[in-house]
Amino acid sequence: MATASLPTVPPGALPRAVGLLLNVAHAVDHMFLLIFATAVAAIAADFGYASWQDLMPFSIGAFALFGLGALPSGRLGDLWGRRAMMLVFFFGIGASALLTALTRDAWQLAAALTLLGAFASIYHPVGIPMLVRHAANPGMVIGVNGLAGNLGIAVAALVTGFLVKWLGWRAAFAIPGLVAIGCGIAFAILCPREEEPPAKGRGGKAQVPLTPGALARTLAVMTVAAAASTLVFNFTTNGNSQLLAERFRGLVEDPAALGALLAAVYAAASLTQLAVGYLIDRMPFKPLQWWMSIALVPLLLLAAHAQQWGFYLALLLVMAFVFGAIPFTDAMIVRYVDDRMRSRIAGLRLTVAFSMSALAVWMLGPVVKQVGFEKSLWIMAGVAAVKAAIVLLLPDEREDARPARDR
Repeated sequence: MATASLPTVPPGALPRAVGLLLNVAHAVDHMFLLIFATAVAAIAADFGYASWQDLMPFSIGAFALFGLGALPSGRLGDLWGRRAMMLVFFFGIGASALLTALTRDAWQLAAALTLLGAFASIYHPVGIPMLVRHAANPGMVIGVNGLAGNLGIAVAALVTGFLVKWLGWRAAFAIPGLVAIGCGIAFAILCPREEEPPAKGRGGKAQVPLTPGALARTLAVMTVAAAASTLVFNFTTNGNSQLLAERFRGLVEDPAALGALLAAVYAAASLTQLAVGYLIDRMPFKPLQWWMSIALVPLLLLAAHAQQWGFYLALLLVMAFVFGAIPFTDAMIVRYVDDRMRSRIAGLRLTVAFSMSALAVWMLGPVVKQVGFEKSLWIMAGVAAVKAAIVLLLPDEREDARPARDR
């Protein structure tokens, strides 16, 4: 068989080409989840809906499965193999995007997007643990990976805008779907076979051993904080396209131009993750994440009231801090959890946190239609404030991070 000639996983880091594909996969994951949000106005018009808000709730299934699917995906990643699951990710998400392009009404669209969300759930609990398994500087590796993911968001805003303008919304799903399948073929060729699934291997030990009680508390606090962070992340990334159109009405109204402006915000804001990844390797989580969380509150309030170019600057600052918060939870799992169970722990945490994605998307259409973007951003500022308070419950790493034998 062709797979028999593939090399096995070496004890060191993954081949550079495989690491690159894993970062591309993160970009693909986030891009595919936001194609609909960027193209929703065109889809709504095609399907005969009066406004984009009326169609937005039909994407809830995608985000619900994105969260709920993380738990079984993480379990399969540890017990079956991460390479195999990444192949399922590439081919599954590509095929789902092609299926979405063929839909003819809102309910068909909802079913196809839900399937897409199920395959999208694979990446975070599987791809990131695979990428950082042998990393000497996991914070920076996660920062670069986060940058790749958010560049996928930027690509969704930019490419979808142009594809909708030139070829229609169906091409905005079909062309990226073919690209994802191509990446899957490359991954199958380049990624070494695993000699055994992570759960049966020696894996990588936790960088900082914690007592069971301290570990449970840390994971609980970070899961709740991540849920709050995910709510803000998905409300903004799914709503920014329509929010930008509202605040620039009368100044810039071309969908492609608005997509380019939004892509520039995402690309610039994504660079924050490199700085955060660098700092994660050099300082405790608690003070760093608290400052990142609390700074977001006044920025969201500023964005709620700003208009046109003033809003554009406020949006850039908001997204810089929203994106900058992303590396914390993945880096925490690397620091505190043995590699043999990282995918399962990540899957459990992501199931709770990403399930908030569905709530954010559900809120976006009806809530914005009812109260408007200004009050909605005030609500998000309140969520950010709650997250900052929750972060204060993290254990003092200098006290709780000592191995049990030193206590």
